[in-house]
Amino acid sequence: MRLLIVEDNAELSRLVAGGLATAGYESDIVGSAAEAREAVSSVSYAAMILDLGLPDGDGLSVLRELRLKMEPLPVLVLTARGGVQDRVSGLRSGADDYLVKPFAMEELVARLEAILRRPGQLLGRSLSLANLVYDTESRQIFVDDQPRIISARETSVLEILLRRQGRVVPKKNVEDHIFGLEGEVASNAIEVYVSRLRKQLAEHGAKVVIHTIRGVGYLMTEEK
Repeated sequence: MRLLIVEDNAELSRLVAGGLATAGYESDIVGSAAEAREAVSSVSYAAMILDLGLPDGDGLSVLRELRLKMEPLPVLVLTARGGVQDRVSGLRSGADDYLVKPFAMEELVARLEAILRRPGQLLGRSLSLANLVYDTESRQIFVDDQPRIISARETSVLEILLRRQGRVVPKKNVEDHIFGLEGEVASNAIEVYVSRLRKQLAEHGAKVVIHTIRGVGYLMTEEK
């Protein structure tokens, strides 16, 4: 899953992104409220980690705007403001959780996972369809209980399709999940990864089908 880190301290944001990468998450980093608004409007993120002391405004204003727009994006506030009233204000503004700096990376990951496990969110310990099982923590894939190897980009495609199995996943969502704010993406990149994934799943004997819904996206179902 791709996360958005909103933090103007470059060293801290890199450390957070590195810790999240170790836990299996990909992240985009922005350093201002304006960049946060732009990122959220263009990419579908699983969650946001939000600092409050931003150079162009208070992070709470970003949070309030999201909630006024009925944006359900989970938000974990990560800030040096540790007073009771600060925490209350953050939670009442729409934060899903509030963590005060300095913090332990293990706690940040645990709190993030707790948010994502809530009803309606994306995180599950394992995802399965037919004889295919994907462990979200180890990123290990099993077919008929046997471990199988699928390349990294294709694994990312598999994850988002499994999380929304039985529903059409827009191509843009798949692209966001893999690339986020990385910049220009080849027009046929997602088609290439989906094609490779189909081939790898077939070679491993997975009884699933990835349907292409032309002009819309992709749909994963059990093989009939």
